Amino acid sequence: MEVAEHKSRKVIPYGRQHITEEDIAEVSETLRSDYLTQGPKISEFEEKFASYVGSEFAVAVANGTAALHLCAMALNVSSGEKVLTTSISFAASANCVLYCGGEIDFVDIDPTTALMDLDKLEEKLDKSPRGEYTGVVPVHFAGATVDLERLSRIAKKHNLWILEDACHAPGGSFLGKDGKSYSCGGNPFSDCAIFSFHPVKHVACGEGGMVTTNSPQIYEKLQLLRTHGITKDPNLLGESHGGWYYEMRDLGYNYRLSDIHAALGVSQLRRADEGLQRRRELAKSYDRAFAGTSVRPLGVHDRTGHAFHLYVVQVPNRKELYEHLRSRQIFSQVHYIPIHLQPYYQRMGFQPGNFPHAEEYYESCLSLPMFPTLTDEEQQYVIESVVAFSNRKRTS
Repeated sequence: MEVAEHKSRKVIPYGRQHITEEDIAEVSETLRSDYLTQGPKISEFEEKFASYVGSEFAVAVANGTAALHLCAMALNVSSGEKVLTTSISFAASANCVLYCGGEIDFVDIDPTTALMDLDKLEEKLDKSPRGEYTGVVPVHFAGATVDLERLSRIAKKHNLWILEDACHAPGGSFLGKDGKSYSCGGNPFSDCAIFSFHPVKHVACGEGGMVTTNSPQIYEKLQLLRTHGITKDPNLLGESHGGWYYEMRDLGYNYRLSDIHAALGVSQLRRADEGLQRRRELAKSYDRAFAGTSVRPLGVHDRTGHAFHLYVVQVPNRKELYEHLRSRQIFSQVHYIPIHLQPYYQRMGFQPGNFPHAEEYYESCLSLPMFPTLTDEEQQYVIESVVAFSNRKRTS
């Protein structure tokens, strides 16, 4: 009877997009317009997103992976250059360096937050020959922000560029030593930052990505590279050949975002703060519910600026809990399998044991449902299911 009751419940995923009538109307208006791609919605989305995160420039692209790849190109990653990132992320955070012929290396995580451990980063750099590494890709994992101010000091000491992977953290922020709040992707301490508009992210475009930067040189290079390396800018072309004329100035890609996707992004961005507030409310409810239990929420240094793309807990018997929740129509997820343990990366020479904190974290992490349309009743059902299972395992 109990199993049948659970099977009749609506599925609760770990993440879900929220599409409103306003979203549909915005996209429909674009579908009726003269431009489905390379039109005015692109620049509108870029300008509004740059304003949202407090950056000078924004460049819309096809997805977050394309954003990472283009940034690696714009930062001149090439053969012989080595870049550092964290193993607790999606593979694209590391792959982008390999796309450009560079080499990737990892820094272990802080076991409390699952963010890159800046002590270990500094230790690794201090022990390495100067110039061995040229850049670092910090990941604002789950929506928690890496201390970019400290990272910037480390990067300047070792002459590294910084590319923020902020896919989990639009609207996220951290407090600087001056007491001022700094937004992820605002770029006061980094060269550029990237975001994703995958359906489970804060702003859903279906697919899409964005790069933000305060550098005019990086901005111009990104614009060129996302469109095959081709320009029609008369200021760059010199002699006029006619309105049809263009030049391929670099080897680029077709990484453009369509106006259809951008229209959805513009509409979604209007309620980004509302969604962020709801995520933080849900996180507080989880925090209260799990206090004093064997369920350990992932720690954060500053909860006020957390964007809560994910709500991650660490539990014993993770696989059993995962299956138990699925039997109750709750579809949790694991973020992430450490990149260095993937077969491709093991063939490059990485091995189990290289980054023990990342590996230990992976063995117990589980992402619970976290999205703005999760109802209080649904969240309570998730909480009761997790706590009941944990209590049963503790007393068995």
